[in-house]
Amino acid sequence: MTSLFDPIAAGDIQLANRIVMAPLTRNRSPKAVPNTLNVAYYEQRASAGLLITEGTAITQQGQGYADVPGLYTPEALAGWENVTDAVHRAGGRIVVQMWHVGRISHTSLQPNGGQPVGPSAITAKSKTYILNEDGTGGFAPTSEPRALEISEIGGIVEDYRKAARAAIDAGFDGVEVHAANGYLLDQFLRSGSNHRTDAYGGSIENRARFLFEVVNAITSEIGAGRTAIRISPVTPANDAFDPDPQPLFNHVVSGLPNDLAYIHLIEGATGGARDHQQGSAPFDYAALKAAYRDKGGKAVWMVNNGYERELAQKAVQSGYADLVAFGKLFIANPDLVERLRENTQLNSPDQATFYGGGAKGYTDYPALENVA
Repeated sequence: MTSLFDPIAAGDIQLANRIVMAPLTRNRSPKAVPNTLNVAYYEQRASAGLLITEGTAITQQGQGYADVPGLYTPEALAGWENVTDAVHRAGGRIVVQMWHVGRISHTSLQPNGGQPVGPSAITAKSKTYILNEDGTGGFAPTSEPRALEISEIGGIVEDYRKAARAAIDAGFDGVEVHAANGYLLDQFLRSGSNHRTDAYGGSIENRARFLFEVVNAITSEIGAGRTAIRISPVTPANDAFDPDPQPLFNHVVSGLPNDLAYIHLIEGATGGARDHQQGSAPFDYAALKAAYRDKGGKAVWMVNNGYERELAQKAVQSGYADLVAFGKLFIANPDLVERLRENTQLNSPDQATFYGGGAKGYTDYPALENVA
């Protein structure tokens, strides 16, 4: 019987087990550059079958939160190389989550204080994390975006391609395209945020066009076996909404390359109710997976949101999923794989230290062997 602790290949990436550390924004990379504290954090968690980094901006325009890392400066790439080296020395595998936040940003974070961009000029009912004048961090409403000109979209596709190449050159085992949680690619997908009337708006086929162009550019550059994607069909995160998500996301998975490394699925509301729905009917996750498999899709299937040991084991043993991603449990338990294997006690995360700060609540959680 398949177990959480069995190895598996995700495309071209060989994983020692099926336990994945989900991407977790921690706001501890000033000036968008990974540092020695970040190295320690990821190295501590390298026993996971796969580490997915926190969201990492492909350009400054793609930056939406203070002190999150980037992929667009030599300093940031050198910092990430230190991280990937440390993870590989510890026997781990790591991919970078490629991020363009679109309208979920603030003018203080944008080039020359400009407006964030989105598919349409619709301000999100959401907040972002910025630095105050005294250097402290805090949450603030997102700024009003401007609609991308159709002539700009190809440039952002190229930004994704360049960032993917830079990531592989910095030692990452692959990349995860962040098309979830109300960020730029998800904004184009959903009719709630995409009111365009050109080739990138209106029909499902048009709204998915940008995403497919991005994925195709990345796979052409680094190969499908090192490319993955994250989607969240019904999450309301960052004011994401579509009244009929099933046909939309069935179309999305049906249009993805067959040989991606994995598809990362957030079930329900990100960090909230697993049975959250948008529209008149519950979302059918089995039908979504079938839509991908029926057209020949081979990517391993990763599930996420509210999983604990028993539910995760059941998902893998039944064949419902190939990989299970854990978020908050990995924040507080750097040795989560061992703790799940031994079915033993878990540290509780300190929510007050989730965003910003230093080592406290980041690299100081005790390993099992150090717990009295």
